[in-house]
Amino acid sequence: MSSREIVVPGDLVGEAGDVKSGQNTYKEGDGIYALRLGLKRVRRGYADVIPLSGKKYDPQRGDLIIGVVVEVRPTNWYLLINGPGDVGMHASEVPWTVDFGETADYLAIGDAVILKVYDVDDMGEAQVTMKDRACRKLKGGVTIDVQPSKVPRMIGRSGSMIQTIQDATNCEIFIGKNGVIWIDGDPDQVSKAIEAFRLIEREAHTSGLTARVD
Repeated sequence: MSSREIVVPGDLVGEAGDVKSGQNTYKEGDGIYALRLGLKRVRRGYADVIPLSGKKYDPQRGDLIIGVVVEVRPTNWYLLINGPGDVGMHASEVPWTVDFGETADYLAIGDAVILKVYDVDDMGEAQVTMKDRACRKLKGGVTIDVQPSKVPRMIGRSGSMIQTIQDATNCEIFIGKNGVIWIDGDPDQVSKAIEAFRLIEREAHTSGLTARVD
């Protein structure tokens, strides 16, 4: 397999014995797999996937975001947050008492969670926690990625846009500042909500958008 080929989510990008899981990949069994569409890159002992979309989240203190677990270790997890790389979260940063080696019993690969960014270091890397009343594990539903810069438009003034979509579809929705949206409800209504968010993403710069979404 070429080290510079295009891969899709679920594609094998390396063997765990040869390389470690890097950006936008996750480890499962003996393999390293792609988490999103992008360009495969293997260097310095890591297998990465460089997203083709080019969108990136710039973490800010206090942001509530959605992360997806891509690796589980005895005392911590690594999560994809739509940024330049994965972030680590220690077992001390969750609202449960987690014994050594039992991390997978609480959060497994593929689980989505609401996180809070409590610090950003000099390199721009986020430090995250689930020890906030707004944070929780998201059960069921689906997640979609949008451009982080379009998130304020999707929420709307005083939450008007997201309220419009929730009222029309009867879906439960959470929009992370990192451009990851979680939607749960009747499958047909979830599809309508996704269609509405894609419309906003395409036409965020135009006027009269709320009426068209409604």
